[in-house]
Amino acid sequence: MSILEKMGKALDSRDEAGMNDCIHDDCKFTLHAAGKILSKSEVVSWGMSGDVNREKVRILFENDDVGVEHAFVSFDDGNKQAVLAFYTYKDGKIYTVETGASNLPK
Repeated sequence: MSILEKMGKALDSRDEAGMNDCIHDDCKFTLHAAGKILSKSEVVSWGMSGDVNREKVRILFENDDVGVEHAFVSFDDGNKQAVLAFYTYKDGKIYTVETGASNLPK
């Protein structure tokens, strides 16, 4: 199973240990739409909150160094986005993430 498959499974099932296993301790998650950079603990907390609900997830590309994923994401506040994420890996874990998001009608 690929890193993105493992991370997706952990996120979708709110598996905290699984998320921690997939994310590098020095991870930086850049949310360009929100203008924020999250740390590993912030990413795990957000994932565990249940706020992120993904549909039609597609891994567009993945190798040992990088991954690219697209998903339709809905949030507890009713917002919906089409999200494209670019991942880099270090030591077999997610090291950086950058997202670009397009708002969708509620």
